[in-house]
Amino acid sequence: MTALTVNGRPVAFDLDPATPLLWALRDAANLTGTKYGCGVGDCHACTVIVDGEALRSCLVTLAEAEGRFVTTIEGLSRDRSHPVQQAMVAEQAIQCGFCTPGIVMAAAALLAKNAAPGEAEIAAALPNLCRCGVYPRLVRAVERAARVAARRETIGAAPAPGISAEDAAKAVPAMDPGA
Repeated sequence: MTALTVNGRPVAFDLDPATPLLWALRDAANLTGTKYGCGVGDCHACTVIVDGEALRSCLVTLAEAEGRFVTTIEGLSRDRSHPVQQAMVAEQAIQCGFCTPGIVMAAAALLAKNAAPGEAEIAAALPNLCRCGVYPRLVRAVERAARVAARRETIGAAPAPGISAEDAAKAVPAMDPGA
């Protein structure tokens, strides 16, 4: 058993210690916000925060994660109130959304270390590949998130998360635990 803390909760995975953290999170913990993009660390879609560092979960084994604190997009903010999430919406820096969780996690880790990063620091901290090409908006979103986090600016709330589990069960009968 590999023990670590995920989103503030202690967990133990009964998986091969060589399993990439990405697959433990997605398949065993059902935390599917962490995306599989390339599997070799080039795209950064699978970025999570491990002990305060933005790391690509496809390159971190469970053995390497043992005893560490992991935060996924689900643990960053359940109601999308984190300044990076708010700024990404406000700056329209989300297109298809596939790369968004990795970008948000990388930006959150950056702002936790540097409250006012410049454009070059943001670009260095966000090497994520985005097929939609929203890079200029990403820089603006991170700059705005820094201002929000410093309480120099506010952003109206982003929309609430899309669908409740109860509504999903109505829409997809196979999800209904009573069926």
